[in-house]
Amino acid sequence: MSTPVFETNLEHLPLFTRGKVRDIYDVDDNHMLIITTDRLSAFDVVLPQPIPNKGIVLTQVSNFWFDKLSHIVPNHFSDLTLNDLKLTKSEREMLEGRSVIVKKLKPLPVEAIVRGYIIGSGWKDYQETGKVCGIDLPEGLKQAEKLPEVIFTPSTKAEVGGHDVNITFKQMHAQIGGFLAEEVRRISIQLYTEASEFALSKGIIIADTKFEFGLDDHGRLILIDEILSPDSSRFWPADQYSEGTSPPSFDKQFIRDYLETLDWDKTPPGPHLPAEILEKSAQKYQEVADLLLQS
Repeated sequence: MSTPVFETNLEHLPLFTRGKVRDIYDVDDNHMLIITTDRLSAFDVVLPQPIPNKGIVLTQVSNFWFDKLSHIVPNHFSDLTLNDLKLTKSEREMLEGRSVIVKKLKPLPVEAIVRGYIIGSGWKDYQETGKVCGIDLPEGLKQAEKLPEVIFTPSTKAEVGGHDVNITFKQMHAQIGGFLAEEVRRISIQLYTEASEFALSKGIIIADTKFEFGLDDHGRLILIDEILSPDSSRFWPADQYSEGTSPPSFDKQFIRDYLETLDWDKTPPGPHLPAEILEKSAQKYQEVADLLLQS
């Protein structure tokens, strides 16, 4: 288990931005260094304690999916490695396994959310309106039930400390243009479908997930950020799944469920977590990585 990394401050590279989980540094005109820290974000609030090894597990899982799904859409990976950067020995050791050097792209201002099961904010929306993000669904669906077909439900992309807001596909059309919106939806559903089929063969249900995209200088759509990790997806153990209740989870839903029991208004600062919650969370992150990456 590596020493937890909550925040980085590199000596020779300028900080580009610090997100909820990732620290991003400027490398040159065409590249950025993305470092996945052990910070934990829940309800769009960064919690005060890191989850040991979380950033390494997220990077490992995300890189696995980027490689596995590269036939569907290009991704942001570059040919540079840490050896190409001016880093101190301690910085290099800290970044090993939790960082990637990627191409600079123009990010789209939306998150591409794909749902195969009805849970979370989608379940709340359905209970109130019979729809999810304006999409009509059959009556009588149960919590966590598999949807008749996969649905695409985009959201805005919040700044740190802000909250993502679900939008309709029509609103997404207006925001980024019809052709691009259609392409993002098509590719997102294909990514989710192929990934969920593979994950199920490993005993994991991917209930929903989010993707982020950017454009290169030629206007081509590129997959960016992280994909299909325990932070960007709901992973359920297939052998413990049942309709009508929120299934046990491999991802940070475990943390969300704990936070829901507290008297906290979901605004900063986030509450401190007990040691056993941190440890159990670390185990869940590692467990899903072990299942997915086993040969």
